[in-house]
Amino acid sequence: MKKLITTTVILLTAFAVRAQLPSFDLGLKAGVNLATLQADWASTENRLGYQVGAWARVGGAGFYVQPEVYLGSKGGKFGNIDADGTTVSGSGKVNFTTLDIPVLLGNKIGMDKLNIRFMAGPIVSFILKNDFEENYNMGTNVNDYKNQTIGAQLGAGVDVGNISVDLRYEKGLSNIEKSGKYDQKQNLWHLSLGYKLF
Repeated sequence: MKKLITTTVILLTAFAVRAQLPSFDLGLKAGVNLATLQADWASTENRLGYQVGAWARVGGAGFYVQPEVYLGSKGGKFGNIDADGTTVSGSGKVNFTTLDIPVLLGNKIGMDKLNIRFMAGPIVSFILKNDFEENYNMGTNVNDYKNQTIGAQLGAGVDVGNISVDLRYEKGLSNIEKSGKYDQKQNLWHLSLGYKLF
């Protein structure tokens, strides 16, 4: 009887301690994004890209921190350029391969296996590669890009079991073009599917 009581107390204590500890989840994600390079000196179009990587989520009492790391493809298309008051006819497009690291703060409402999440936070993007193509009538020098940019993400998601779906908007906060003459900021819509490993 004494052993049974001792075992029961140990189990109840373990469950109580576990309930006080923050939860930890780790998962994989993949998705698509619709990107544009915001520029008031040229007409711009959206480009379709991808993202693939991993995420972790640490939290308790409905709040969490979610750092992520993923490879992404983004960029933009340009139409006619207004260069120093002169309209330059033609088109151009740029494609970036980036290593993206957002750190999101969030809140989730619902049960462990079925909940709705809201999140926001900063993101740093490291440009691993860029490809720029143009057919303008004159040199424009708009394709001298920095190695990293800073932005902010805001979005919502749903968890059903181990599956999660996120929809986010990313706003570029820093100019991606080195000279500063041609202001270009990367804006994106993200739609991703995640799977919680544990």
